[in-house]
Amino acid sequence: MFKRTKLYKTFILITVFLVVGFTFAGIGCVDKSTEDASNVSEGTGVKQSIIVKGSDTVLPLSQAEAEDFMLKNADKSITVIGGGSGVGIAALIDGEVEIAMASRSMKDSEIEEAKQKGINPVETTIGWDGIAVVVNPENPVSQLTFTQLKAIYDGNISNWKDVGGEDRKITVISRDSSSGTYEYFKEEVLLKSEYRQDALVQPATGAIVQEVAQNKGAIGYIGYAYVDNSVKALALDGGEGIFVPATQEKILSGEYPLARQLFYYTNGEPHGLVKEFVDYVMSAEGQSIVSEVGYFPAIQ
Repeated sequence: MFKRTKLYKTFILITVFLVVGFTFAGIGCVDKSTEDASNVSEGTGVKQSIIVKGSDTVLPLSQAEAEDFMLKNADKSITVIGGGSGVGIAALIDGEVEIAMASRSMKDSEIEEAKQKGINPVETTIGWDGIAVVVNPENPVSQLTFTQLKAIYDGNISNWKDVGGEDRKITVISRDSSSGTYEYFKEEVLLKSEYRQDALVQPATGAIVQEVAQNKGAIGYIGYAYVDNSVKALALDGGEGIFVPATQEKILSGEYPLARQLFYYTNGEPHGLVKEFVDYVMSAEGQSIVSEVGYFPAIQ
């Protein structure tokens, strides 16, 4: 009885090993077949793709350019993400994206960090923009001097009556520090002074538009392309006693005091799909989209 039981157990054990062995062999065959099929798919069916990330000012322009480009190139994919100029530049430095969008030039410290990581930033001006200072449409104030604007943003003026308006508290709205618009405004208007501590910081330009549209005491600054009927853009005096409205004509003529370039940054001279996309943006067709979105072509 003992011998039969021992032989029976031995038979069962051998059978299990054989079944398991054949099962793993079968799985191996399936995986290899699937892997080969996947490689074929990757070689022939996957779209070429790049990521464009950064400035919220440049965001609507890049989205429009990418949409049009992909309509003409169905086998290629352009992913566009906002977040601010600093965020896009950091992503380029870290090798996470192929193109960084920026509404300011790269800082010396950013260029140095990029070089340390083997990244060679190359700048391409893709268009021009004006910074509009906006208030609620019901606000009677229609113009400000740079001195008044600076005082509002550095905390020296807190009531609209001090600049010819109603007796109403000023709600100061700013972009966050990752924004190129934040940096540009700080340099050009605040003359590198600090923003007031009670400024309401917004992570995106659209949020500034929404807040100003809803708050009669609010003031904010946005890219010209974001100006719509829900806000009122103020005329500004850059120091010569002449108030200039934020219009396309005045921005292009250089009369409006808050005009700036918009950039793409790439790692080295563009090549491959990056070059195709940048070349498209800089083409006559791409530059016409710049105008359609509300900015101004880099090539006049």
